[in-house]
Amino acid sequence: MSDPNHWEERYKTGSTPWDLDRPDSNLTDMVIKRLIPPCKVLEIGCGTGSNAVWLAQHNFSVTATDVSEVAIDKARERASGAGVECTFLLSDFLNDKVPDAPFGFVFDRGCFHSFDSDEERKQFAENVASHLERDGLWLSLIGSTDGPPRDVGPPQRSARDIVVAVEPYFEILSLNSTHFDSNNPEPPRAWICLMRKREP
Repeated sequence: MSDPNHWEERYKTGSTPWDLDRPDSNLTDMVIKRLIPPCKVLEIGCGTGSNAVWLAQHNFSVTATDVSEVAIDKARERASGAGVECTFLLSDFLNDKVPDAPFGFVFDRGCFHSFDSDEERKQFAENVASHLERDGLWLSLIGSTDGPPRDVGPPQRSARDIVVAVEPYFEILSLNSTHFDSNNPEPPRAWICLMRKREP
């Protein structure tokens, strides 16, 4: 479900079970353990800004986008309250170019997986590559087909779905099975995929 109006309505009504009110541990662990150095970072689908603020607190220069104006307003309030500078932009990443590219690092938590077709996911991956500098990194958290089928929660994508979309543009450095960081006692399964931009 990639309709901006859908996400705006979810944030207006507070129906946002993915919003942790803290940074996702999959992101923080990857940045710390892989020693991803501070750089210009783009977060796609930043929601209320928990991950963007954490990155700014760790010396990244942060630009973050979302399709929901409500989410962006809350993210700006969060950054202001934390005393950090982030650039938050209302933007539909599949169709809009984000200013101030190229970036050294791109992060998305559940945006790539929100597109239902191979074509849209491939376009998303191509857009990420176009915003990255040479050898730039993309970290994506993606709902996984592992585990039982379910009617609610993040979309479920297979390893094939990921590879088909990203391999023309990215070298996959790691693709690991994990769980979303969640306030749910049974967090949904996820892929954590770290990629490096391929050179043409």
